[in-house]
Amino acid sequence: MNSAHKLTNLQLELIKLFKYELPDNQIQEIKTLLSKYFANKATDEMDKLWEENDWSDKTMEDWKNEHLRTKYD
Repeated sequence: MNSAHKLTNLQLELIKLFKYELPDNQIQEIKTLLSKYFANKATDEMDKLWEENDWSDKTMEDWKNEHLRTKYD
């Protein structure tokens, strides 16, 4: 099998858990659960970055007002 098509450890684990047909509503519930899980992980990482870098609301305002593009002539 080509490594570009290799299943991840998460995909393999989910296949083991769900070898049977599920109603659409349960599939949607699982999608929602997984989405919330990964959103929480991303939020936790962002909170960690904010704390490690001592970022604040002022940091966000500064970033929002930055002009990083160069002028096109």
